[in-house]
Order: sequence, then structure tokens, then C-alpha cells
Amino acid sequence: MVETISPFTDFDSAARHVLSYLRQRLDFDLWMVTRTEGDDWILLQVEDKSYGVQEGAVFCWSDSFCSRMVKGEGPCIAPQVSSIPAYLEAPIGQQVPIGAYIGIPIVLSDGSLFGTLCAIDPYSKPDTIQQELPTIQLLAKLLSSILDNELKCNQQVREIERMEAEAMTDSLTELYNRRGWDQLLLAEERRCQCYGHPAGVIYIDLDNLKPINDTYGHAAGDELIQNAAKTIHATIRKQDIVARLGGDEFAVLGVECNYQKIQNLAWRIETALQQAEIQASMGYASRHPSQGLSVACQTADERMYASKHRKRSKHGMSNQLRCV
Repeated sequence: MVETISPFTDFDSAARHVLSYLRQRLDFDLWMVTRTEGDDWILLQVEDKSYGVQEGAVFCWSDSFCSRMVKGEGPCIAPQVSSIPAYLEAPIGQQVPIGAYIGIPIVLSDGSLFGTLCAIDPYSKPDTIQQELPTIQLLAKLLSSILDNELKCNQQVREIERMEAEAMTDSLTELYNRRGWDQLLLAEERRCQCYGHPAGVIYIDLDNLKPINDTYGHAAGDELIQNAAKTIHATIRKQDIVARLGGDEFAVLGVECNYQKIQNLAWRIETALQQAEIQASMGYASRHPSQGLSVACQTADERMYASKHRKRSKHGMSNQLRCV
């Protein structure tokens, strides 16, 4: 009976098939496809027999054998790790038992390092496994090609998702509403899980909507909300997402945005709102690979309310001082 061979539907399925094949061909206890992002070394796909690691786990990139392999300090295949000084000095070897190692870079078409296809085993292996290097390199190149094409298509996929979410917009501001926000956030979370992309969120709450509504009427309040929406939308990057979650609360998703970038984006939005004479409280957070965007949203929301509380406390203290 001939086994049916199906085409890979995406990078994730290709990576899982490659890991399964290598696990059967070379009996290493742990096979991984990883992503390096700043100081983080993120495990995207995992075939694990004994180490107890899970997909989405994050380690320090500079602690890894792979970081040294990429710099040329150690070989791609080390049947006996104990004979390689660079690997013996790596902190990861002090954290878990590693007797043998395999690591191949996954490089994109622009020459940038995405991550690695790698394996470790608690015990040393025979030198003959070095003969497998061409096969493993070929599989890594195939993964690189699939990944590169998929990443290039991601922008088109995002545009389709946003077109589909256009019906879920807020009539007052023409921004996405909460339902549209939730749908687009979930789609981006799936990409973050698959590719290890960074992302960040910003929550924004207008400070003086109620006093304006009470003093000048709801038409003035609506104008404030519209001006805030236009200001925020004009400040974010093309790939980012902004939504009105309800009332006077807005949210921004920074796509492929690390902590420094989301911090800078929050600063630009805050500056733009101040220049537009719009008072607002803000909180931002970066997505942690092991927790996801939902936790980042919760953290940003908590920080936004903490900022609002500090302003109210400061305002109350100022009123007390004026009365003294």
C-alpha cells in the first residue's frame, strides 16, 4: 500500500512533519523549531520525549548552544558536547543535561536570522550522526523557504482580515468596535504563537468626557471622542490596529512591535493627544510569548486605570491644598 503524501498547508504543519521525521530518523529526546527575538529564545514547535519543555516556552538566547553555533563558536552537530568548549561554557548546559546537540540556522531571504532547527539529547551519540548534516541542512532550508513565503503573505492576510472586520465598526468614530477588536486580536495571537512575533497593546481612556457631557451636552462629548479617534488613528503605523472598545475607551494593537517599539508608540500617541488638548490616561504592555495577548491586554488595562487613579488622587490633593 502506497502512503498518500499531502502537501503542507503552512509553516506550522511543515515544521511539525520535519520534527516528527527527524525524531524517527535520529533518536534525540528533544527536537525544536525556535525563534530568536531580542534576548528571547522562543520554542515554537516541539517534539519532546524526556525534557518536559512545552511550546511557547522562553529561554535566554545568549544561554543557548544555538547562539554559539550561529556565531561559529561551535559545530552544527556535536555528538559529544563534552568535547566542545563553547558548549560546555553555555549556561543552558548547566540547567538541563545535554550530551549531544544538533543545530541549524533558519535564515530568511533577506539574510536575517529567524531562529533554529535544533535537537538535544541527554547522552552522547556516535560520530556517524555527523553524516546526517546535509539532510538536516536541506530540511532547514525548506522550512526557511516556506516560512519566508508565508511571512511575505502575512500582510495580505491581515488586509483580508481587516476587510472582513469592516462590518464590525463603531458608527461614531469609524474605528473597529469591541467585536472587531476581539476578532483581529485573536488572529494576530495565532500568528504570534506560530512565528514568535512580538506584539504590544495600548489602552487609552479619556479623562474628561463626563464633565464635558454634563456641562456642554453629549454632542460636545461625541466631538471629543471623534477628535481623539482621529488623533490616535493618525499617529499609529499602517500595520497597527485601533479600536473604540466602548464609551471613552480606546485600544491599539502594535503589530510585530517589541517592548521598546510599543513604548515609543504609546509616547507618540500621548504627545499627539496632548497637542490636540485631549486629556487621557494610558497603559501599555508587551506580549510575553508564554502568556499571549490576552494577558498583555489585561496588564495594559490595569496600568491605564492605575494612571487614571493617580491623576484623580493628585487632583484631589491639589484641591485640598487650595482650600488650606
